[in-house]
Amino acid sequence: MPEDNSGGSRTRQVLAAVRKPTFLTLALLVIGAIAGVVFWGGFNTALEATNSLAFCTSCHEMRDTVFQEYKTTIHFQNRTGVRAICPDCHVPRDWTHMVLRKIKASGEVWGKITGAIDTKEKFEARRMALAQNEWNTMKATDSRECRNCHSFAAMAQAKQRPAAQRNHAEAQKEGKTCIDCHKGIAHLLPKEYQGDDE
Repeated sequence: MPEDNSGGSRTRQVLAAVRKPTFLTLALLVIGAIAGVVFWGGFNTALEATNSLAFCTSCHEMRDTVFQEYKTTIHFQNRTGVRAICPDCHVPRDWTHMVLRKIKASGEVWGKITGAIDTKEKFEARRMALAQNEWNTMKATDSRECRNCHSFAAMAQAKQRPAAQRNHAEAQKEGKTCIDCHKGIAHLLPKEYQGDDE
């Protein structure tokens, strides 16, 4: 009995059609690539836009409280003209941690929407909890954002006051992180704060 090759022939035809790109397949790939680039560009543009001082102070909750405090500190104005803005201290630079921080920040927007901190009085009532949240985050990351600008290795200890030299040497030896000693460096400490580590 002769062998029926029609099944094998049909399979070869299907495989040949799959291997041979069609105009539709190429068009979909090009459209997909363009859409991916546009999405990625828009996403990164949004990330950058939300990392600006203007964005951070666009709501009165920040503009009327912590921004006013920050403007009186060395991080805002100093003899060298180097300024650290909100994201320098509160948003990680590496992409993965930045996106995670942005997701967490979207939960903070809920506080604005619900009015949890929409007045100075409400903000002050929650200041301790808000500060502790930031301090815990900084402690957990070994003050990663502080270390973008400050590091023990880069410090000219001979130019520091004797107490600062002693404290930094001790902190380095004990594995302390910036926020262990520098709470309230850019914002007022909560009135409930009982700092024995300052």
